[in-house]
Amino acid sequence: MNDYTISSHFLLRRLHSLLGLLPVGAFLMFHLWENSKSRYGMEYYNQEVVAALQQMNYLVLFEIFFIALPLLFHAGYGLIILRSGSAELKRYPWLHNHFYWLQRVSGVGILIFLLMHVSMTRIWGLWDTQISADLYSHMQQTLGNPAFLLFYLLGLLLSVFHLGNGLWTMGIVWGLTVSASAQRFSFICCMAFSGLLLAMGLQGLWGFLA
Repeated sequence: MNDYTISSHFLLRRLHSLLGLLPVGAFLMFHLWENSKSRYGMEYYNQEVVAALQQMNYLVLFEIFFIALPLLFHAGYGLIILRSGSAELKRYPWLHNHFYWLQRVSGVGILIFLLMHVSMTRIWGLWDTQISADLYSHMQQTLGNPAFLLFYLLGLLLSVFHLGNGLWTMGIVWGLTVSASAQRFSFICCMAFSGLLLAMGLQGLWGFLA
C-alpha cells in the first residue's frame, strides 16, 4: 500500500464541497434568475419560463441525475458533518465560528424548505396539471398567504447565505485563499455575491405578488 493514502472522508468532503458549487449552487443561481422573470407577468412566465423548461428533452432524467441526486448527497453528507462537528460558540465567539454554525444550521433549514417547495410545485404538479400549466398563479396564491411568504423569504435567505459562505469556505479548503488578506477579500466578495442573489430572489417573489 502506498504510504500516501487519502481517506474516504477526505474524498467525500471534497466531493460534498464540489457538488455544493456544481451543480447544486449553479442550479440555485439559475432558478433564482428564471424566477426573477415573474416580473414580466403571468403569460410571459408560464410560456417563456415554465413551458420552455417542460419542452426540454430528457427533463426528468436531468432533474434526477444533475439536480436531485447531487443535492441528496450534498444534504446527506452535510448532516453527517453536522453530527461530527462542534462550533463551541461560547468558547470561540468569533464571527466566522458563528458562520461555521450558521452554515450547518442553514443546511438543515434549506433541506426542510426544499422538501416543502418541491412537494408543492414539481411533485404536486404531476397530479394537478393546472399547476404545471399555470405555475405563476399557483405561486401567486401560495405567496399570498403570509405564513408561506415568510417561509419562502426564510428559505431564500438561508439558501443565498449557505451558497455564499460555502464559496468562501471552499476557497480556504481548496487552497485558493491562503493568506489572511485573501480570505478577507474573498469573504467580502462572497457576501456581496449572496446579496446580489438575495436581491434577484426578492425580485422574483415580488413579481409573483405584483
